[in-house]
Order: sequence, then C-alpha cells, then structure tokens
Amino acid sequence: MKKLVLLVAVVLSVTTVMAQDISNTYELKGESISATLYHDNGVIAQTGQYSKDNKLQGEWISYDSEGNKTAIAYYDNGQKVGTWLFYQGDNIKEVTYTDSRIAEVKTWELTNTRVVSNRK
Repeated sequence: MKKLVLLVAVVLSVTTVMAQDISNTYELKGESISATLYHDNGVIAQTGQYSKDNKLQGEWISYDSEGNKTAIAYYDNGQKVGTWLFYQGDNIKEVTYTDSRIAEVKTWELTNTRVVSNRK
C-alpha cells in the first residue's frame, strides 16, 4: 500500500511539473512592445506589437491551437488598416479596411481558384 501511495505521489508531481503554464511574453523593442501570446497547450496563438501607449501596431498573426495560421491583420495606432487575410480551410478571405471599417471583402477558393467579391 505504501508503494502505491508513493507511486501516485511521484506521478502527480511529475505531471504537475510537465503541465506548467507557458506565459505570454512581452519585450520592449525601441518604440514598440513585441508580444507572443500562447494557447493553453503551449502553441503560439498570436504574435504582434503594441505601441508604448498600449495600442495594437503593425502586423499581427493568429494561429489555431494546432499551430496553423488563421489570420494576418494590420493595425496603425490601434486602428484596423490595410488588407487582412483569414485562412479558412481551402478558402482565404481578404478583408480590406479603410478608416477602421470594412471596405471590401474577397474570398479565394483555393481548390477552384475562384474569386468572389462584394464589389459592384
């Protein structure tokens, strides 16, 4: 019985050590703060930068919990800008922002190389 209790205690302590949380990282680089955010399983969830006044800045890339890229976004002083890409299976959505509002959406179907747009 004592051996069983000891074995359970060892297994629990090893499991606890192996299951430690991976903390998000923030690093000051010049005038911006570089961020790496993680999913609970330790896989990177997002990478990007903040301005010193804590506004999203530049390119942000998002990943799912398996490490697959799901989005590329762009910010300027916290405002959505440029063309963002959203990866959805065999499709890519291009969403173009103007004044932090959606100006245009295109969908690329990779299997058929077909483009669907909301332009008139």
